[in-house]
Amino acid sequence: MSDRIEVDRLPWRRGAWRPSVGELAGWLTCGLQETKLLYAEADALRLREVGDEVHLRGLIEFSNFCVRRCDYCGIRAPNRAAERYRMSPTEIVTCALRAKEAGCGTVVLQSGEDPWWTTERLCALVRDIKKRADLAVTLSVGERPARDYQRFREAGCDRYLLRFETSDEALYARLHPDGTLVERLKCLEAIRAAGLQVGSGFMIGLPFSGVEHIARDILFATELHLDMIGCGPYIAHPGTPLAGAALIEDREVYFRVISLLRLLNPRAHIPAATAFDALAPSGRDFLLQRGANVFMPNMTPAVYRRHYMLYPGKPCVDEDAAACAACVRARIARLNRRVGAGPGHSLMSSRADAHGRAS
Repeated sequence: MSDRIEVDRLPWRRGAWRPSVGELAGWLTCGLQETKLLYAEADALRLREVGDEVHLRGLIEFSNFCVRRCDYCGIRAPNRAAERYRMSPTEIVTCALRAKEAGCGTVVLQSGEDPWWTTERLCALVRDIKKRADLAVTLSVGERPARDYQRFREAGCDRYLLRFETSDEALYARLHPDGTLVERLKCLEAIRAAGLQVGSGFMIGLPFSGVEHIARDILFATELHLDMIGCGPYIAHPGTPLAGAALIEDREVYFRVISLLRLLNPRAHIPAATAFDALAPSGRDFLLQRGANVFMPNMTPAVYRRHYMLYPGKPCVDEDAAACAACVRARIARLNRRVGAGPGHSLMSSRADAHGRAS
């Protein structure tokens, strides 16, 4: 990258930007001047395309039981040190009502792949939340049979979040001993076919990968035309086979990823992922100034949230839901942004169905 930058000649200002892997890798490792420009450009595009609102998605981590053995995850089935819990439907609905009171337009119901939570139970839970809290509902419960996604939609679910984690098939297989990238992508296709808004993304800085892998992941996420792109730094968990894996030395790489995703996906929702606060103080605040427009306050009761440890150093594990929500609103206000009204549905399509969901 050159030290002298001609702003009017920036590639994304010259029409549809279709960078090569090498070009993206250059931006991922660029110098201080270019990094500042990248952040400013992403923030300006965010303002033009999705506005100044920050949409709140109340996160409820309702079970840390999981049958999977993913090598990077702290709640993987073989981790006997994990203290397992499973919230009751009544507890979850209570949390959803608190999320509504806190100004969230959406609840994100997230868990490991827990067989106790059958399709019938999940559908009943979604219907109850829609009836009592009248919130948009995002499910994030892992890979399911294609018919399940249709049933979730019929129950009132609006969105489904399932990260592809990495676009490299060999790396995916190395990290997921009981799954394949092909199977994961088939699930994403089924989610979209069911009429659900699709959220996906990847982990930044996985072991056995480099900056070119990250560049390919950015391009792959863009090719998927996602309604929401969620990415966070890979932080090694001590209770996994990848314990001790180092972070990327240049921490700005993680933040540049989010800005580049915004520049390539102007109308996608991009959350300020919680793990960025574990990476750097005020990490999520920085993201809201570098392209992100969604914040997920954790509404999980404190007695449980300390056990949903996908990675070490998870922030705010001792806060209750009310304190977490108040903190989030204060952070948004300090940035002179405002909390979004309504459910904050997808902006990726101008058409919407009768329920206000993008079609």
